[in-house]
Amino acid sequence: MTGTEGTADGTAEGTPDAVPPADAASAPGDAVPPADAASAPGDAAPPAKLGPKDRRKRIADRVLAEGQVSIEDLVKELGVSQMTVHRDLDTLEHQGWLRKVRGGATAAPNALFESNARWRGSEHVAAKEAICAAALAIAEPGQAVIIDDSSTALPLARSLSGRGAYTVITNSLQVINELADEPDIRVIALGGEYHAAFNAFLGMSTADIARSFRADVAFLSTSAVDNGHCYHQAQENVLVKRALMAAARRKVLLVDHSKFSRQALYELAPLADFDLVISDQDLPQEEQEALQSLGVRYELVATAGD
Repeated sequence: MTGTEGTADGTAEGTPDAVPPADAASAPGDAVPPADAASAPGDAAPPAKLGPKDRRKRIADRVLAEGQVSIEDLVKELGVSQMTVHRDLDTLEHQGWLRKVRGGATAAPNALFESNARWRGSEHVAAKEAICAAALAIAEPGQAVIIDDSSTALPLARSLSGRGAYTVITNSLQVINELADEPDIRVIALGGEYHAAFNAFLGMSTADIARSFRADVAFLSTSAVDNGHCYHQAQENVLVKRALMAAARRKVLLVDHSKFSRQALYELAPLADFDLVISDQDLPQEEQEALQSLGVRYELVATAGD
């Protein structure tokens, strides 16, 4: 791995992560016809009815795979009424899995909705791994380390295994599960209200718990970076991230190039509030110059194959 850093004088120095699984439970012998299969007299019997939980898993998985889905197709596939599909879509939208649109639903992210944890975890994987490899050099054994619920920071949590003793403070259920069996790592889980779209605990109670700790370093990410500020699409997530920043002596932002010049609804913090910003070498030159002009210390890392 190679990297460059920038300073103010110009000198050198990636949203909704628990996701409905693809293999939603179904009874042996269940057959789900293609969405466009037309019913006709003599056709096979309709698929066995799924319970609400399994039905919503199937809907969320299809939206994730295809980007969008129509209510008409879901009615045919699931063998339920339009009213039932509408109720399922309302529930999934409330949980952050999708966005309801006229005649169906979409998983396309925009300023208010970021796709769920699995979609985020599959984007720019090489860049995220390279960024976390650089961050790993900052996390020294014996330290208390904060890792937030971002998909960008997840490779860092995995990399701590076998490197010595750490105390890891996190609101991410996936980070908790990754490190739960590591004998040298003490995991402090920040509880609160569980949000499935982020696979994390968020909200006021989580923020209050976070503020009661004092860590050596916090590794966080964000949904968007624009005009020298970080933004996120979820207000409850911003609340917790701010509390995590306040609980750490040193704050490091892990953010791949795709997050720059994007927009999201809620401001998290100015970039200048972070001690270091780590991104990848695909960050456009104009964004690098903007960081330098703001006096933001940053490091760019090469991804595999660069």
